[in-house]
Amino acid sequence: MNFVTGKSVSRRTLLRGAGVVIGLPFLDAMQPALAAPRATKQARRLAVVYVPNGMTMKDWTPAGEGLEFNRILKPLEKYREDITLVSGLSNLVSDKAKGGAHAKASGSFLSGAIPKYTAGADVHAGTTFDQLAAQQFAAETRVSSLQLGCEDSRMIGNCDTGSSCAYTNTLSWKNPDTPMAVEVNPRSVFERLFGTMDPSLDDATRARRALYKNSILDLTRESTQAMVKGLGSLDKRKLDEYLTAIREVETGIAKAENDPQLPTGEKPSGIPFSYAAYVKLMFDLQAIAFQADLTRVSTMMLGREGSVRTYPEIGVPDPHHPLTHHRGHPDFIEKVAKINCFHVELFSHFVAKLKNTQDGDGSLLDHSLVLYGGALSEGNGHSVHDLPLLLAGHAGGLRGGRRVMAPLQSPATNLFLSMLDRIGVEKESFGDSTGRIDLNA
Repeated sequence: MNFVTGKSVSRRTLLRGAGVVIGLPFLDAMQPALAAPRATKQARRLAVVYVPNGMTMKDWTPAGEGLEFNRILKPLEKYREDITLVSGLSNLVSDKAKGGAHAKASGSFLSGAIPKYTAGADVHAGTTFDQLAAQQFAAETRVSSLQLGCEDSRMIGNCDTGSSCAYTNTLSWKNPDTPMAVEVNPRSVFERLFGTMDPSLDDATRARRALYKNSILDLTRESTQAMVKGLGSLDKRKLDEYLTAIREVETGIAKAENDPQLPTGEKPSGIPFSYAAYVKLMFDLQAIAFQADLTRVSTMMLGREGSVRTYPEIGVPDPHHPLTHHRGHPDFIEKVAKINCFHVELFSHFVAKLKNTQDGDGSLLDHSLVLYGGALSEGNGHSVHDLPLLLAGHAGGLRGGRRVMAPLQSPATNLFLSMLDRIGVEKESFGDSTGRIDLNA
């Protein structure tokens, strides 16, 4: 609120320009006029960050029952009070399903429902818990949810021993018959968040590309200048930080599209040649979307299940999935551990971004729950028990700085049900859940 005039700014105010709109971060001026500072209900966000092919569990799991940051978790130690490590949970329905081990694990992970064994178009699984949240928040956001990935996103064909690619290449299911396509191109995500819904722009792809040679901040300059005139100094700083973050993402996308290291035609435009730069760019897009309340729900796959990505930048030129079938070979185990460490190091960038972005009376991390982990624990045997899972954030009063020990072989859906509670989505049960987990115990 502008305490001089007593006027407030609507949470739905947009900066508009030629073919683009920019949502605003939460500003003090958005408090109802003459209301107490905490009168506006703070939005809560949900994110899932998925890692494929299992984990080197000896380097993930603490030796005791307390919260320890072993080798893989070490990059998160500086955020100790923001982390809740959850142990003992299983993806029980995967053991009951038919099909490829990777497909049935990831295909059932966020729903607790048995995926149908098929490589055809007749895929069937279960509505995932992120989509329950997306359905509840849809009326309050421009984009109901984001589904992002950093690898092959095709949804048809046989990707794992007679199992559809829909089970390995996406996490989110809108309903039991509708898997949500994963977007892998940062440029497309950016345009979805900030481009208009004008049909003429959708049809004129070349014109749109030409339009984006200019920054969207240039296109909305007049609208921005008019907005800034009515803001206090703190809100001006918040808005400047937000617009700077958008500019940085734009710069990252433009750099990727003109990267001289990128062989012609190898990747779609907007995808950085460097995997680390790619992942960080996708994380930054999610943070901006959360900050402007464009969406409150996202899922991101650091790789599809069964991924054969190589990581020469960390000394692992071998494909990921075959390495996980190490049969006890120490060199293979070490290479998998390096990949696991690299993924967590990249994830720490997202945690830092959320923690350092102001949101109302706290940070984005204070008002978010971010699930990190995967549908397999030990990849060598395709184990779906004692999954590597952790939460970052404090939405719903989650304290952090602790390890929660669930009874062994409790369904992972118990955790998802508890997460829904904390972001304000009320459900009596979910999937194969048998109860809830006390995350502050």
